[in-house]
Amino acid sequence: MNVPANLKYTNDHEWIKVDGNIGYIGITDHAQSELGDIVFVDVASDLAEVKMDVSLGTLEAVKTVADILSPVTGKVLEINGALAGAPEKINNDPYGEGWIVKVEITNPAELDRLMDADAYTAYLG
Repeated sequence: MNVPANLKYTNDHEWIKVDGNIGYIGITDHAQSELGDIVFVDVASDLAEVKMDVSLGTLEAVKTVADILSPVTGKVLEINGALAGAPEKINNDPYGEGWIVKVEITNPAELDRLMDADAYTAYLG
């Protein structure tokens, strides 16, 4: 299982890559493998803000639909438009081209509540 050391993780299997006060949010390799083939990403095109632990959209896989919960509170800067025509990017490259939302983090203290790679690996058991 791929768990990059430079990311923070939630126990709902989302990740965030932080660069200053900017964060890229996606789902983990574990989550995409559990969901199976992702066929649709539903994030509202007018999404302006995300709140920690609140759904920012859904992923539709062949057998299920799953909420994407935001790991932080922030202002949405960009939604990965490439996923509209190629949702499989999340399966193929969950930590790269499969990112879902880019945000400006408004409460950096929330990052302290997330797991580092070692804690997330242990959480997966």
